[in-house]
Amino acid sequence: MASRSRGDGNYRNPCLTMHQPWASLLVYGIKRIEGRSWPSPVTGRLWIHAAGKVPEPETIKAMEDFYRQLYELDGVTDLKFPEHYPVSRLIGPVWLVVMLRNVIEFCCCVEVVGCVTSEELTSWEDIPQGARPEGLTPFCWLCEQPQKLIVPFEMRGYQGVYNLEKRILEGALRGLSPIEAQKPIKFPFPDPRNRFSLKPGSLTNRIKNGLKTSETHQDSSPNLKAAIAGARTAANQF
Repeated sequence: MASRSRGDGNYRNPCLTMHQPWASLLVYGIKRIEGRSWPSPVTGRLWIHAAGKVPEPETIKAMEDFYRQLYELDGVTDLKFPEHYPVSRLIGPVWLVVMLRNVIEFCCCVEVVGCVTSEELTSWEDIPQGARPEGLTPFCWLCEQPQKLIVPFEMRGYQGVYNLEKRILEGALRGLSPIEAQKPIKFPFPDPRNRFSLKPGSLTNRIKNGLKTSETHQDSSPNLKAAIAGARTAANQF
């Protein structure tokens, strides 16, 4: 059985269930920050698993418009989005009332290199300016090196971070394919000797002690401001 607890810290093969279109955007390397109201309990490989709810066309458009505006800040004007946002059929009862369905079809992985607060992300001048407005939630999980499964797996999802079952993991490891992100990020580490030194609060002193706070593009760009508002509205439906 997969562990459904996110509080015990015993994550051998951690997995996170996400709604579409956010799951595919993360796996295709377009979405680089996964926002949550709680800090990431893991670093390293995190399997991503798409929930069974079919996204509304308006939700897909809102999120694609959001990322299109973000990438334009860094000169990318031909952003290529996934052709499909796959979900599975719901073939069993709802396991939890929040967002999880019993069967889902899409699974892949990213590398979580750390977690910072929203305030730290938006003021962090060491990363592309288009990535900074992604910090729309209290905690920002920093994701790199996305991979997808050539043949998606059907599996059950749970709330929070949980462990993949061994039989699913063994099959998934044989079918991974790297993604060529259009503007990949290598997040710089405050302490080069410690690969996992990015954690909430780790950048606060650096920002206060000499890093100039970046101008917020929400104030200067009406198009970006509208895109951020649309992204917030889309996320608030869950």
